[in-house]
Amino acid sequence: MTTWNVVLLAAVLVLALKIAGYLVPARVLERPTPSRVATLLTVALLAALVVTQTVQGDGRHPLSIDARLPALGASAVLLALRAPFIVVVVAAAVVAALLRLAGWMA
Repeated sequence: MTTWNVVLLAAVLVLALKIAGYLVPARVLERPTPSRVATLLTVALLAALVVTQTVQGDGRHPLSIDARLPALGASAVLLALRAPFIVVVVAAAVVAALLRLAGWMA
């Protein structure tokens, strides 16, 4: 099976899943459990994406830690202090940029 066959098969499966979602009755979706699961699943997937993009391995090392990890730590501290989101994003970018400028964790 070629790569394009896998991509096309995945596209068809995603489309089928999306169409199946429209067939679910509204009374099922209005219950509190599916709503809560959907909310928590979104947060969990976003957190997993952030972690995999922050701490990822290269060909030689299982984990590659660079300037993104301290930037993530700075953003976690600012979020815990209830800073506005734009401040968190800018501060994380500044931390990563300064570390890379200094030659650390490039």
